[in-house]
Amino acid sequence: MGRYVLKRFLIFIPTLLVVIFIIYAVIDLTPGDPARIILGERASEEQTALLREELGLNRPLVMRYLHYVYRALQGDMGVSYSRKTPVLDDILRKFPYTLTLALWPVFLSSLIGVSLGILSARKPRSPADTLSSVVSLFFASVPGFVLGMLLILFFSLRLRMLPSGGVSSWRHFVLPVASLTVPAAAGTVRLTRAVMIEILGMDFIRTARAKGAGGAAIILKHALKNALPPVIVNAGMHFGYLLGGAVITETLFALPGLGSHIVDAVRMKDTPAVLASVVFLSIFFSAVLLLLDLVCAFLDPRSRVRYAGREGAG
Repeated sequence: MGRYVLKRFLIFIPTLLVVIFIIYAVIDLTPGDPARIILGERASEEQTALLREELGLNRPLVMRYLHYVYRALQGDMGVSYSRKTPVLDDILRKFPYTLTLALWPVFLSSLIGVSLGILSARKPRSPADTLSSVVSLFFASVPGFVLGMLLILFFSLRLRMLPSGGVSSWRHFVLPVASLTVPAAAGTVRLTRAVMIEILGMDFIRTARAKGAGGAAIILKHALKNALPPVIVNAGMHFGYLLGGAVITETLFALPGLGSHIVDAVRMKDTPAVLASVVFLSIFFSAVLLLLDLVCAFLDPRSRVRYAGREGAG
């Protein structure tokens, strides 16, 4: 297992270097001059040229990329062009909001989706299963931002029960978390149902029933343990999507998260802010994926055999 973790880490390093270069190249190719954006349209050409020289924008792209990687290895992620503050400080200030907006939907959608998926799989094609499938298909098809707008209209504007934006208290996170939880839970219901139906029809389940195991024991002890790995992987991938992709939800509910921070930095061509945010999210998400691999290996004995085989071959 240790060698497998080391190999994953070694693979991650060149992947991260490629990601940094792609972001650098894309920002460099987009129209607009960062120096002109920072100083404003009324700035003179001399002032703009001096700022470009100060920021190192006159150097070739490859030189700027290598210089950034060298500084990043020393722990210096750069200073924001627009805010004139260390980009890492901005990330650490905004990331807790994004993390909250990602963790709660993943946890709640997994809890709700796995529970309803098991209930549907126990009696497939029953009225309860049909209703669950129809409802989950409907909510899985509704985009999170559309559901968010409907929640704002109903709970904020009409009933005035919950705030429509801000981060002052836990009540401000109820609607954005709900708008992301419901579609994710619908997808988890469908995945859990499909996996559980397949597992409940396997030979080892029939053997367990022949030995007198009860329905609850079969579900919890035998079937659920084998159904969890794909559900966990799905939750981990959704968590990664929410870390970097919940920009619309953050904007809709006026949350000062990392997603909206990246969008603002792209508009300003604030390369250090964009790069630092992407690198931070890449490292965090890679660590989450590695943790998920280890959890799946613990739950699935076949995975442990494969990992052991890799270590023996290495």
